[in-house]
Amino acid sequence: MSTLVADSLYQQLVSSFHEIGNAQEPAELLSLRQAAFERFQKEGFPTVKNEEWKYTNLHSLISTPYVLDTELTLPNNIDLDKAVIPELDAYRIVLVNGRYVAALSALDEEMGLVVKTIADAHGEANFQKHYAQHADKADNVFVQLNTALQHAGLYIAVSKNKIVSKPVHIIHVAAGDTEFFSQTRNLIVLEENAEIEVVESFITHAAAAKNLNTKVTEIVLDKNAKMQHYYLQVSQDSSNYIHHTEVCQEQHSLYNNYNCNLPGASFVRHNINVRLDAENVESHLYGINLTSGKQLVDNHTIVDHMKPHCESYEWYKNIPQEESTAVFNGKIFVREDAQKTNAFQQNNNMLIGDKSTVYTKPQLEIFADDVKCSHGCTMGQFDDEALFYLRARGIGEESARILLVHAFAFDVTSRFSNQVVRNYVEDLVAVGLEGKAS
Repeated sequence: MSTLVADSLYQQLVSSFHEIGNAQEPAELLSLRQAAFERFQKEGFPTVKNEEWKYTNLHSLISTPYVLDTELTLPNNIDLDKAVIPELDAYRIVLVNGRYVAALSALDEEMGLVVKTIADAHGEANFQKHYAQHADKADNVFVQLNTALQHAGLYIAVSKNKIVSKPVHIIHVAAGDTEFFSQTRNLIVLEENAEIEVVESFITHAAAAKNLNTKVTEIVLDKNAKMQHYYLQVSQDSSNYIHHTEVCQEQHSLYNNYNCNLPGASFVRHNINVRLDAENVESHLYGINLTSGKQLVDNHTIVDHMKPHCESYEWYKNIPQEESTAVFNGKIFVREDAQKTNAFQQNNNMLIGDKSTVYTKPQLEIFADDVKCSHGCTMGQFDDEALFYLRARGIGEESARILLVHAFAFDVTSRFSNQVVRNYVEDLVAVGLEGKAS
């Protein structure tokens, strides 16, 4: 166990695990919890000595004693305005610290779409087949901790040949009047030829104390399934997030991920792993991260080409302002059998302010010889010639800088498949830049 783990927090986790061990769950799930917790105890929380956490110090987060999510009482005056996306016609699912709140949700019954709490999904065939079978193979101890101690979350399944009629908007609310630790588990399964669009928004209840949230999402796409997936972080600085998204794709499937972090949450770490485990699979990963204050946003991605004739495209842009920090670590693997792979990765960074920081590490490991792969990284501030061009045409320096940053960011947002979500994110970027581009 890491020496950084405070005794109080560690003992809380141990006690919580023993309580879960007495829960009325199927034996196989209790066995999964036991194995996962033993691995967590063996490895402990990562420190900066771990290469994957080199620039992301967890000490201030894991040395805090928390009220655990199983003990929290839900507030009854939650304001969802911060998560509202104007003109988005979508089903709405509200999770407060991972727990489904029916009174705030708006979800009609639709043939072929199954939505249940993770606790009620044990009898589902797809749950039994896929739960903890994908993310738990990743090298991330927080997945093990989540498997052992998760208490809430969602199970979403889309039946064969079903195209869900409108997006599913999941609103994650962090709420608690004392410092709290919440763990959520989601499983999304698309059967053959199924399609869905999922938008996830992360907000903080106005009166919330400091909080740490871990969320693990496993996504399985069967043959020819298609998923558009948005992460929109618009929380307050009292919130801290550690996410892990694991995607497993079958033949001819398509997965698009749009990962957006705006000024707000103090700490965000997101691991996104995509496994292209069949021929003719396509995946796109887009990220726009606009940070401010002393925020830290760390994105680690893995795109693993395991079979031939697959394509991936990844483009992340970071815009750290003031004293904030952005981290990007992107890995592309092309396995020996993955001939005819087409893989692209690009990370562009624009720093605003003398104290903003970016750490970037694009990586490409190729074990096949008949492939087309590229990756790259750029880092800088403003194009002085472009700035001069705009000022020469009567545009003030601050406005000109904002325009240039807009153009930089919107290269990525132009790839969004949903125009309503795109407009919403671009508006948030504009607000996040006001008065901070000088």
